[in-house]
Amino acid sequence: MTAAQKIAAPTAPATAAKSTTPAPTATTTPAKTTTTAMPKITVPLKTPPEVIAAFEASYHVLAKELLDELANSYKMPKEGVERMRAMLDHNVCGGKMNRGLAVVDTILILAQAQGRTPTQEELFRAHVAGWAIEWLQASFLVADDIMDQSHTRRGKPCWFRVEDVGLSAVNDALILEAHLFKFIKTHFRSQPYYADLVDLLHEVAYLTELGQLIDMLTAPEDKVDLTRFSLDRHSYIVLHKTAYYSFYLSVAMALLMAGITDERAFQQAKAILLPMGEYFQVQDDYLDAFADPAVLGKIGTDIEDNKCSWLINSALAKCSPAQRAVLEANYGRKDAKCIAAVKQIYRDLELERAFHEYEAASYQRIHALIDGIDLSLGVPKEVYVSFMNKVYKRSK
Repeated sequence: MTAAQKIAAPTAPATAAKSTTPAPTATTTPAKTTTTAMPKITVPLKTPPEVIAAFEASYHVLAKELLDELANSYKMPKEGVERMRAMLDHNVCGGKMNRGLAVVDTILILAQAQGRTPTQEELFRAHVAGWAIEWLQASFLVADDIMDQSHTRRGKPCWFRVEDVGLSAVNDALILEAHLFKFIKTHFRSQPYYADLVDLLHEVAYLTELGQLIDMLTAPEDKVDLTRFSLDRHSYIVLHKTAYYSFYLSVAMALLMAGITDERAFQQAKAILLPMGEYFQVQDDYLDAFADPAVLGKIGTDIEDNKCSWLINSALAKCSPAQRAVLEANYGRKDAKCIAAVKQIYRDLELERAFHEYEAASYQRIHALIDGIDLSLGVPKEVYVSFMNKVYKRSK
C-alpha cells in the first residue's frame, strides 16, 4: 500500500446546523486497546532546549547544502545565491518549529517504546524530515500572504512586501517546495521507505492546497457572502488546510522512519490527529477574536479579512434574523466599528462559553481515542499525549 493510500482523507460527517457547541469532526475510532508490554516512556511537557538547539543547527546544514549546490553544481551567479540565502533565512526561520520538532519528539518516543536510544544518524534524519515540513510550511505561507495581501508574518514584513521582491515571491514559494524534495532525496534515497516518504509529502501538500482552494472560494476577501459559510465547510477547510500537514504528517513520517508499515497504525494516527488538528484550528479562531494581542503576539484579523472561522459559523448557526443582519452588514469590513459590532454579537451569543464547552468536549473525546489505541501496532499513547500537551489550553 502506498503512502497516498495511507493518507486518503476520511469523509467527515455533517455537523448539525443548529448546534450551539459543535462537536469535533468524527473519524474512525481506533480499535480497543490491546495490551502490549512496553518500556516506561518519559514525555516532557515541552521539547527540551538541547533538542531544539540541535534541530536549529540542522537548518544551517541543510541551507548550506542547498546553497553550495546552487553555486557549484548549478553555477548560479553569486547574486542569485545570496538572494536565495536571504529568502531562506526570511521565510523558513523565525517560526515556533512545532511541526518539525514533532518529528523529532515522535522518533524519540518510538525509540523509547522499542527499548533503545536512536543513533546520531537517525536523529539527524529526523531533523531533516522535520525541516522538510518547515520548508513546506514556508512555501504555503509565502503564497498565502500574497493571496491574502497580508502585511506581516512572524514579526517581519511578508516576503512579497520586502523591497525588490514583489511578485517574484510566487516563484520563491515554488522553489521552497522544490527544496525539500532535494534534501529529502540527498538524505533518504538509500532508505527502504524513501518512495513512501516522498509520496506522503506530495499527498499532504496536495491536500493542503485543496483546503486553501476551498478556503479562497468560500471566503474571498473582496466579496463577503455569508451564505457560503457553514460549519461543514469550515470542517472541510480545517482538515485539509491545517490538520494533515500540521498534525498527521509529523507522525506519519516518524512511523515510516521507525519501520512501522502496518496500515492500521496510520489509520489509527489519522483517527486521533485529524480531530486534534481541527481542535487546534478552532482554538486558533477563538484566540484571534478573544485573546489579548500582547499575549497572542498579533492583532487578530479574521473578522475584517472575511475568514470562514469557527466563530462566525457558530454565530450564523445560532443567531436571530436581526443578529444575522448585523453580521452581514459588518463582517469582512476593515472598519473598527464593524469589527466591534461583530464581536458584540459573538458575546451576545455567548461564544466564549461555547468555545470552552467545545474545548472540554474535544479534550475528553481525543483522550478517549488515545486511551483506545491498539498498542500492538507499536505506537505508544505518549506519541499522541505529547501533541495534546502542547496545544491544550494554549494562549498563543
